[in-house]
Amino acid sequence: MAYSPDIYEAIPHRPPFLWVDSVISYDSKTIVAEKFISPDLDIFQGHYPGYPLMPGVLLCEAVFQTGALFMAKMLQDSGQTAEAGRKAPVLTRIKGAKFKREVKPGDTIRMHVTLDENIGNVWFFKGKVLVEDKTAVKVDFACALTETEITKSAS
Repeated sequence: MAYSPDIYEAIPHRPPFLWVDSVISYDSKTIVAEKFISPDLDIFQGHYPGYPLMPGVLLCEAVFQTGALFMAKMLQDSGQTAEAGRKAPVLTRIKGAKFKREVKPGDTIRMHVTLDENIGNVWFFKGKVLVEDKTAVKVDFACALTETEITKSAS
């Protein structure tokens, strides 16, 4: 899979733990991204063998990474790119995760993340994962920028 270069520049996540393939749309309130769930993923060998399902925690991770991309884009838009490059987004809160639909190998998921509030270095979001235009996961979460530098090496 060829990932969009702007994703590599924005967040420190890399395969096999990068759960965003591309950004579909972005504005000051919302970002939408997609990920193809490859049937070849090793996790399907052990997560319900014979009836493989994408783990809910990884669906949440896809939403959280989309939120991190949103933070990076917002910082870039406000001219804070250099500062953001020295910091990394870290998940600080998960609230009210609800799992509504299964995601299976071969599905494409679409993550929608909406900004609720930004207070200093903390960003509060509402996120959801859709599969075939139906909600699979809903979760509220928060991320903060750390003071610790994380290298974003290419893969």
